[in-house]
Amino acid sequence: MREYLLVLCVAAAVTYLLTPVARRFAVRAGAMAEPRDRDVHAIPTPRLGGLAMYGGICAAFLVAGQLPALSRVFIYSDVQAVVLAGGIIVALGAVDDRWGIDALTKLAGQVVASGVMVLQGLQLLTLTVPGLGSIALGPEGVILTVVLTLLCVNAINFVDGLDGLAAGVGAIAALAFFAFSYSLASGAVTGGVGQDRISAPTLIAVVLAGACLGFLPHNFNPARIFMGDSGSMLIGLMLAASVTSLTGQVNIPASASFPVFLPLLLPLAVLAVPFVDLLLAVVRRTRAGRSPFAPDKAHLHHRLLEIGHSHTRAVLIMYAWTALIAFGAVAVSVSGGPLPVLAVVGAVTVAALVLSSVPRLRAARSEDR
Repeated sequence: MREYLLVLCVAAAVTYLLTPVARRFAVRAGAMAEPRDRDVHAIPTPRLGGLAMYGGICAAFLVAGQLPALSRVFIYSDVQAVVLAGGIIVALGAVDDRWGIDALTKLAGQVVASGVMVLQGLQLLTLTVPGLGSIALGPEGVILTVVLTLLCVNAINFVDGLDGLAAGVGAIAALAFFAFSYSLASGAVTGGVGQDRISAPTLIAVVLAGACLGFLPHNFNPARIFMGDSGSMLIGLMLAASVTSLTGQVNIPASASFPVFLPLLLPLAVLAVPFVDLLLAVVRRTRAGRSPFAPDKAHLHHRLLEIGHSHTRAVLIMYAWTALIAFGAVAVSVSGGPLPVLAVVGAVTVAALVLSSVPRLRAARSEDR
């Protein structure tokens, strides 16, 4: 655990120190986010924060490679795959941050980055099915890996609409996945599935968490720099890589209890809020006869602002929902009695719903008077 904590601190520190450099570079390069009708910010703000995050991630991996306990992770190609694919996705995002590219070209670039990850050996090897256990995947694993990566990349990209939102959601998701992956070791998860605590998915998740936490002080409201697509797509790709890497290191028997099957379900739980936002956006835009990638101002965070929450409060509510679902799923997986955990999560959910609706309830009360 000490090694993971050190790597997290390295990623956070390097990202924090590189972000002002990325900001100055963005200003000189003209990579500025001009205010638009659907935007919340009122003044031009530099983008390209993803460059600093990628620098922090690479520095953390370099340090990890020098630590005796973590160096054996690099025997496999998972980390190398993340670095190469991450470099491609950051370059793609940087081009979009500076000049702007159409949705189809961006999607093609995301597929290329996913393909590079697969070519480096990082792909879904098994599919966990309750009652059947882990089923080995053949060529279809490539398609599923690309689809999973595209979903994660665009889910984080879609949720990046308020200062600090994507960085905070990414950090929470990465920490939740780190907790789950680490708890799989030595049969910590209910059902007795064990793996080495020093593993690629655990390392990838903790490095991503560090980069997000290091960037967040510069990005929280009022933001001095945006991560841009170069950062949001990098977060999505690394979350997908963590999940993908984990499937190759966990062999789940058919007789295992339900919580053990969370390697399949946890990505949905960890990214439940961004996934819901992505799904609603696709349905909303398709029904209106528009492209699923056509931007609008009807995302979940926009709705929180519309009902009366401040910018900061809306972001904190999104944090709370993400943490509740993600860490609730992790708690169920590591708990010997999931029912008490579900009861607590249910109670907190009710409280969160009430708090999220406070401005609307106040407005209704005022109208009644």
